[in-house]
Amino acid sequence: MPNPTKRHTRQHKGARRSHDALKLIQVAFDADGNPHLPHHATPMSGKYKGRTVTDVTKRALRSSKKKH
Repeated sequence: MPNPTKRHTRQHKGARRSHDALKLIQVAFDADGNPHLPHHATPMSGKYKGRTVTDVTKRALRSSKKKH
């Protein structure tokens, strides 16, 4: 037969839940002032560290084709 469980204290419960809080998303800004995720290319301009790494016009054309 299983033993009855012991009641956890408020301190024990709080320590377990200390990592459950929601965290804010970190936002970086490029030279033009566009927000983006850190270490990611800017979705509006396709630039990363001042260089163009993705062609935004091709991506816009692909997304417009999917809508129709």
